[in-house]
Amino acid sequence: MRVATWNVNNIHKRLPQLVDWLQRTQPDVVALQELKCTTAQFPADALQAAGYGAVAVGQRTWNGVALLARGAAPLPVATTLPGDPADKEARYLEAAIGGVLFACLYLPNGNPRPGPKFEYKMRWFARLQQRAAQLWATGHPVVLLGDWNVAPTDADIYKPDTWRDNALLQPEPRQAFAQLLAQGWTDALAQAHPKERPLFTFWDYRRRRWERDAGLRIDHILVGQQLKVVGAGVDRQERAHESTSDHAPVWAELAQARKRASTKRKTGG
Repeated sequence: MRVATWNVNNIHKRLPQLVDWLQRTQPDVVALQELKCTTAQFPADALQAAGYGAVAVGQRTWNGVALLARGAAPLPVATTLPGDPADKEARYLEAAIGGVLFACLYLPNGNPRPGPKFEYKMRWFARLQQRAAQLWATGHPVVLLGDWNVAPTDADIYKPDTWRDNALLQPEPRQAFAQLLAQGWTDALAQAHPKERPLFTFWDYRRRRWERDAGLRIDHILVGQQLKVVGAGVDRQERAHESTSDHAPVWAELAQARKRASTKRKTGG
């Protein structure tokens, strides 16, 4: 199973490029972020014509997340991140696809910091940690993927010293991300390319950062139990398109993990 995540930064502006990419690469599951449209405005029909069923949670002008499934209809499980009924931002979506639960997330940016936006980011992250623990406890195969707005280490950014005050590099979100890994989740890109970092997924539009390869790794695929990472990568060429998103698609090839053979011997008659 090939899964992917892409912050498209406006689904309607990127739709032709998205459909072209889907037809060329044919991922089985795709998580999309920053749709910038309401749920009613989401182009489900166009994606269905391209061979993908979809479920989306949108919001006017900002945010918005979706999950796509090749030749199938995702079964929605949750359309909000538990823990704060007052939070109306469209940043989280769970759906079951092919026997796996996928959680598409768009974690708050948190800038400027210090301030309310950073505090919201960390409250959101704490809720995500709690939900991730609940999902892990089920023992079912789960994948958490999306735009996390955190560069886990200094190896995940082109020039850390120029970003020290940015919310993406702060110790608090980095620690929260590391705690998820300690819980048992596998960072697909980091595992597949332990010696090839940095592997950037985002290049700001400003200051010719794409042309200078001045990027960050902030889009992640975390893989849970019963699944193993066979391969992973970044489709960097999509960032080179004219009028494209400032993010590139991130993908991972997953397979069912082998269960350990029992070492217990039968006793009795």
